[in-house]
Amino acid sequence: GPLFLSFALFLIGTAGVILRRNVLIMLMSIELMLNGANVALVTFSRLWGDTGGQVFSMFVIGVAAAEAAVGLAIVVSIFRSRARADIDQLTTLRD
Repeated sequence: GPLFLSFALFLIGTAGVILRRNVLIMLMSIELMLNGANVALVTFSRLWGDTGGQVFSMFVIGVAAAEAAVGLAIVVSIFRSRARADIDQLTTLRD
């Protein structure tokens, strides 16, 4: 059930980070990985009757929101200076 969903989300996110070179797709893939981890945390939390996993899942959601905001701000600044956001071309922060 939920653990298979968690594994599938994490696997799709990992494949997106490894196989894609677009920064936006990589950010979305990292979000998928974090959501897969959240599903696993909540599943084990319910399985063991402990609320610690659910509380930690809320912290992960907060970190994911901050990561999305900072990541999108960086991508917007890259798009303003260049026409593309290909990860292979972004070797330095200068240019």
